This record gives sequence, C-alpha cells and structure tokens, in this order.
Amino acid sequence: MIQVFTTGGTIDKVYFDANSEFEIGESLLNELLAEANISGKYDIAGLLRKDSLELTDNDRSLILQAVEQCTADRILITHGTDTMPETASVLARVSNKTIVFTGAMQPARMRRSDAVFNIGFAWAAASLLPAGVYIAMNGEVFEAGNVRKNLKAQRFERTSID
Repeated sequence: MIQVFTTGGTIDKVYFDANSEFEIGESLLNELLAEANISGKYDIAGLLRKDSLELTDNDRSLILQAVEQCTADRILITHGTDTMPETASVLARVSNKTIVFTGAMQPARMRRSDAVFNIGFAWAAASLLPAGVYIAMNGEVFEAGNVRKNLKAQRFERTSID
C-alpha cells in the first residue's frame, strides 16, 4: 500500500476566470490516480491546502510528523513545485521509507496539465525506488538535496553532476 499525502500546490489550484486569483481547491487525486490507471492499494490524507510559497517551517514539521507516524513504508506527497526541494530536504532525515514528492506545473483542472503523467510517474517511483526521499517530475527522479526548480525553463534539474 502507498500512503498519499496532499499539501496543495498548483496541482490542486482552481482559477475561476482570467481576472481572479487562484485558490487551492479540493484535491483531484482520486480522479488523477484513476485516469493514470493506478490499481494498487492506497490511502489518501489531506495535510494542507496551501501554495508552496506559503508553507512555513511549522507546515514542514507537520508533513514530517505525518510521514514519521505513518505505518506505510512507501509514501507519495503532492506538493507545490516552488518549494518542493526545501520540503524534501526536511524529510531527508527519514531513512526507512521511500518518499516521493510530485506536483504539476499546470493545475490538474487545466486541459494541458502535466498532473496525470507526474502522478503516474511518481507512483511508479514510489513503488520501485529504495528507501530515500525523491522528487519525481516530468519523467525524471531527483534525490532530495540534489535538485532545484529552474523557473526560467519551468523544469527541475540536478544541482550537482553525478
């Protein structure tokens, strides 16, 4: 079984019209997992509904505590992309679980979102990778502490050469 935690971020954003600001809506994760044809067992728990730029140290502590108290050894976390590397680094101290972060560059509710692909890819990563903390985005897996978001290119990249 994979434990899934949702924290908000772009993947769950809702835009009402071109002039309105976004809101973090109800998670579409059940629908995204179904659309990705995920048939494995999972449990979904909502931890937060925040843009990742609004996450605080207390929020990261809450995520860490949920992961540490979770009985599953494979965990998938949806998270906003802007501060995903920071939260992944906080969770890097958890050594006995496979923890995979993912999100989307475009809200799941938008037609051209990368959300379904990223969820399916992250599911595979969480199912197959050894214990550790990872970010799975756009077909690549990065280890926590060795990744950053390139805002200009709108993608993740390694911070050091392997």
